[in-house]
Amino acid sequence: MAFELPPGLRERMKKAKKKMSPAAYEKLRERVKGPEDLEKELGHMEHLANLQFNMESEPRVKEKLKEKIKEDIESAGVEEVLEGNIEGDFDVSIEENPDTHEDQLVVAPEGNVSEKIVIKPAYSEQYIAQFSNGSEGS
Repeated sequence: MAFELPPGLRERMKKAKKKMSPAAYEKLRERVKGPEDLEKELGHMEHLANLQFNMESEPRVKEKLKEKIKEDIESAGVEEVLEGNIEGDFDVSIEENPDTHEDQLVVAPEGNVSEKIVIKPAYSEQYIAQFSNGSEGS
């Protein structure tokens, strides 16, 4: 799976590298993603899209996910599952992180509340994998 750069691009990149400071170049290199990273990210985004579709088209999937989150909160504790504290009923949704601009699974107290609490990555990945295939988490 070789990747070839368009003609002339390699030369332009070399010239640009010579003009920028080593710190700026290193920062740029950190943002560049390899094929493995892109493949993983695309797979994650596909699972999130499937989960979003399933939650919107089949309300039972969303209810099962909420039940699973409640079970995990009761068994492991709020601090283990969520990156914040929540009491009472809540709603589950997929929202964009304002800092990273990546979609993430969040919970929000029911009602007219703008505060959303992020589900910790380990649990979020588990829920996405379990509920994105449309099997209602079974």
